[in-house]
Amino acid sequence: MKFAGRLTGWFRGRSLRSRLAMLTAAAVAVAIAVVSMASWLLVRERLYQELNDSLSAAPRAPLAPPDQTELHCGTTPAQALANVPVGGGNRLGPQMYDYQFVLTDGTVCLLGDATRAIQVVQGDNVLLPHGKRETYRAGNYLGDDDSAQVRRTNITVKVNGMPQQAVLLTALPTHGVQKSLNSLALLITSVAGLGVIGAGVAGRVVARSALKPVDQLTDAVEHIARTEEVGATIPVNGSDEIARLSTSFNSMSTALANSRERQTRLIADAGHELRTPLTSLRTNVDLLIRSDQQGRALPPETRARMLGNMKAQMQELTVLIGDLLQLSRPDTPNPEAVRTVVPFHETVARALERGRLRGPALTFVTEVNPWYVHGDPAALERAVINLLDNAVKYSPPSGTVEVRLRAGRLTVRDHGPGIPTDELPFVFDRFWRSPSSRQLPGSGLGLSIVAQTVRDAGGQVSLGPATDGGPGTQAVMVLPGQPDDPR
Repeated sequence: MKFAGRLTGWFRGRSLRSRLAMLTAAAVAVAIAVVSMASWLLVRERLYQELNDSLSAAPRAPLAPPDQTELHCGTTPAQALANVPVGGGNRLGPQMYDYQFVLTDGTVCLLGDATRAIQVVQGDNVLLPHGKRETYRAGNYLGDDDSAQVRRTNITVKVNGMPQQAVLLTALPTHGVQKSLNSLALLITSVAGLGVIGAGVAGRVVARSALKPVDQLTDAVEHIARTEEVGATIPVNGSDEIARLSTSFNSMSTALANSRERQTRLIADAGHELRTPLTSLRTNVDLLIRSDQQGRALPPETRARMLGNMKAQMQELTVLIGDLLQLSRPDTPNPEAVRTVVPFHETVARALERGRLRGPALTFVTEVNPWYVHGDPAALERAVINLLDNAVKYSPPSGTVEVRLRAGRLTVRDHGPGIPTDELPFVFDRFWRSPSSRQLPGSGLGLSIVAQTVRDAGGQVSLGPATDGGPGTQAVMVLPGQPDDPR
């Protein structure tokens, strides 16, 4: 277990290129080993089948009649071989076969020209069942390392003038087959070794080629980490996993560049918007300080007007800072944000009360039906108030503002001058203000806050001309929910 753990740790410590090359070589080695072993076994089976076929063609009886065949017997193969006279006797069958008789009592008999004996195993003296012509087994020669393939058949012989039943053992040496198998094993091992080495080299080349996009990705990431220059991309080739990874990195890098650009633009726009009230405040403060230092008091009306302007500018700064804090949240919905069941119709009702205070001369036509949504109550209320503020701001004196909430679709319509068509794509951009309305109070962040709040709640918001063809602008906010309280 310790060795396996160390081997695993060593393997994980290698580079991805090295691991890929080693895995490729290992896979090829296993495949070669399986194919080589299967090939060797098939060849072995075929060679031994040929031996059996050759044994099957061997003679099943002596050349001379059984009663005239001289046999030399003994209780063991060694004793029978010792009883064979030197240079005499008949030969049973072609020279390539070796014959041996085993009587039912275990006695072993050889022909007169036998030069070696076959080792007898248990069951060799048992006659084959009726109808079974032959069986085969592996064997060995007596006192010899050479192995043999042995055929067993029934035969009748005459020993000491008496006919007896015996088992004829016909053997063929297998040293030629074993030599061929050994040569084949050596050849297969050599080819397998060369194949593994070649697979390792090929795996290294393939890994280097396949991981080239990863190297480019690494270089790009290191460049961004070193220079903090987001937006760098790498070329994408093909449609495989590496190409998908490269595409994802390019998308992430582009998104980071866009995010940094938006952040930079937000800071620049916020600085620009903050500069105006701060400059006015500083001017008024300087004027008050200078009048006190010179002992020339300002008229009470002028001083009161200046203090009123300073208070208004501070309020404008407070609203602007609050808007900036609202927009400092991520553009994507935050899963950890507090989301509760909100009676949206009550939120709209509260926003209408504040809207009537800001436009006391306006007429509000309302239709608010129950609707419950999931979201941030304070953020949703601020979004509705922003829409109503826009409608109040751009409505003519004694004008009408129509507010309707039906099945989660809130529409706020005014009868003001409307928004030019070429400006509609920019109405939800941060700090964007129509050139015709820059003299009016505001920071250009209200609709951006509305868009972000609605997006966080999973809804949609749009702003465009009134749908009935009349003058004015209509804002539409759609939020998912239900008419009944789900709690």
